[in-house]
Amino acid sequence: MDEATGWLLDVYADTEGGIVLWLLADDDKRLRLRMDFDVMFYAAGDFALLRQAWMYLKEKNVKLERATRRDLFLGKRDVLAITTSNPTELPKIFADLSRRFPSLDYYDADIPLSLRFIAQTDTHLLGRCRVELDGERVWSIEPLDSPWEIDPAPIPLRILTLSPDENPVVRKPRNLRVGNKEKEYSLSLEPTRAFLISLKSDLKRFDPDLILTDYGDTWLFPQLKIWSQESGLDLNPNRDEDKQVLTRRADSYFAYGQLIYRGAQAHLFGRWHIDRRNAMSFGEYGLEGAMEQARVTGLGVQEMARKSPGAGITAMQMLTALRSGVMIPVQKQQVEGRKTLADLIRADHGGLIYQPIIGVHGNVAQIDFSSMYPAIMVKHNISPETVGKENAPEGLVPKTLRPLLEKRLALKNILSDLHPRDCRIEILKARAAALKWLLVVCFGYLGYKNARFGKIESHEAVTAMSRELMLQAKEIAEDMGYVVLHMYIDCLFVQQEGFHRSLDFAPLMNAIEEKTGIPIALEGVFKWVAFPASKRDARVPVPNQYFGAFQACTEPCRSDGTIKYRGIELRRRDTTMWVRKIQLAALEILAQADTPEELAGYIPDVFALVERARRDLKAGRVPLEELIVRQKLSRVLDGYKSPSPAARAAMQLKAMGREIAPGQSVAFLFTRGGSEVHAWELGEALNPGRLDTKRYFKLLDRAIQTVLDPHRRSCVSERLL
Repeated sequence: MDEATGWLLDVYADTEGGIVLWLLADDDKRLRLRMDFDVMFYAAGDFALLRQAWMYLKEKNVKLERATRRDLFLGKRDVLAITTSNPTELPKIFADLSRRFPSLDYYDADIPLSLRFIAQTDTHLLGRCRVELDGERVWSIEPLDSPWEIDPAPIPLRILTLSPDENPVVRKPRNLRVGNKEKEYSLSLEPTRAFLISLKSDLKRFDPDLILTDYGDTWLFPQLKIWSQESGLDLNPNRDEDKQVLTRRADSYFAYGQLIYRGAQAHLFGRWHIDRRNAMSFGEYGLEGAMEQARVTGLGVQEMARKSPGAGITAMQMLTALRSGVMIPVQKQQVEGRKTLADLIRADHGGLIYQPIIGVHGNVAQIDFSSMYPAIMVKHNISPETVGKENAPEGLVPKTLRPLLEKRLALKNILSDLHPRDCRIEILKARAAALKWLLVVCFGYLGYKNARFGKIESHEAVTAMSRELMLQAKEIAEDMGYVVLHMYIDCLFVQQEGFHRSLDFAPLMNAIEEKTGIPIALEGVFKWVAFPASKRDARVPVPNQYFGAFQACTEPCRSDGTIKYRGIELRRRDTTMWVRKIQLAALEILAQADTPEELAGYIPDVFALVERARRDLKAGRVPLEELIVRQKLSRVLDGYKSPSPAARAAMQLKAMGREIAPGQSVAFLFTRGGSEVHAWELGEALNPGRLDTKRYFKLLDRAIQTVLDPHRRSCVSERLL
């Protein structure tokens, strides 16, 4: 019997039964392997109905048995276990059964195949493993590492990049740029047959593990299919030639109070495809982050690059349930318990927010609880099935989060000890950011209405505990002589006369961590930090807005002489690049001040910067690309009574034959006359003289006002004192 070792690249169902594994072997070969693999789901409910379901399924090609399995909330249940050796058949069997017997409860029917495989074999995606083979058939598989390793062996991926020379939505591309680690070149798209022959040859020669594209989901792969049919030349971008490209339609959905648009998708078999323009968080943490999430969640890289972190945390909870012998309901079964109005008011407060003191403050330390909500869930064993119970065994949610939390803290500790020029920093930051997003959403999923293992009472318990911990931290700081300037959910801004070094705040941090039992970290010490007032009412602060300049640290700290900003125009997605660049330049000018008092000396430089920017705009020296505004459609176009600028731009595109879906971003310029906007993707050249410069000046003035107003208010306060 043969043996092979390498990295597990992909897992999916085989149409002939069992599953297909792709192994990136140590000898640089890419092995397509087959493995027998049974999948099972359960039905529970009235015995008479289960008997009827048994009789209905008896004629199907499935194995049936009576079993006892555990429901997380209901305990042990007698169930009908349905097993098939062909995973591709399970969705159809379940769909037929649930239509015929809708009143039964169903479990484990929609679990991703990769999670079933990991739970049964303990071999994770992107992990190293050893397989025993008889030809292409796997007889046994053994994991050689764990997804929780801090420094996993790097995967020697072959990456091929494909990107058009133009945005296909705006202009028709003429060339396709092709690149790998050795070279980059262009292929002409005309004539089509010659292009397809060249691209097919490149795919065969490079044999990439990952095809990284721009507009691959929405333009390239759909267009390749059309060209292939028109020319009669077959071009299959899959490594598994028995498979066709898996396409998924575009859709719009609500998440966290906002409408999100997800473009069409093209998934490959035997290799990955990621469209950088259609991957939800790829810009946040890139390929390394997507691979890190795939390791710990059990979902494939193609999936995780396009899905929200919420899908990842759901997959992790499913995996924990499978390993713990807990059935996973197809539909959420737990509802909120009965509460009086007084109970609801007392319980549902959310996180603690302490209104900041408006103005500019010097020598301020920002202290953050590290992953506060997940840490609370783990430390206090808060899970839907444990909330309100004393001495309960470790719950499903804490069991899921514990290794994730430990791994992120370990990565952050490594980062804090590395030299700023260490080549590992960017990769470690991407991996830590990817884990952070999983931890961020895990709290929200406790109260999410459709979460399989969610329960609002556990969500409320976490926020109640967080409020108590923040109040404890505030009391400790004030008892030690600190002034608490601001508190926001999981961080504090404190100052004390004469304290300006990182080490000065160490006793406070130690005291808070000892009291609360939650890890705490120093984000940095600001030379100065500004808390703006509301633009509507100068007496009211804005809790989620601040900006400032950190001191250059002489001791290890997370920020060193950098600018930090939250909630201002720089962070808004609908702010034009032109305004962002100028606001950032203004902050960089002010960051030269070492104290709040020195800021006044740099304000004339900010005014000079703004005047230059205004002259450049008037003279037409600002590229139109930097003036683009991007806003999302909040509804279908027919649903607008007074169309927003984005809706008016979308109407222009609709007149040209292009439909814009709710949640999709629309790019446009502000213009004078007519609809007062010009959709960028019309592809028509805009006369710069039509720009509404006054509108852009207002946007710029607003951004500069945000930066300068806190200083002005501080000066007024000092004069009044």
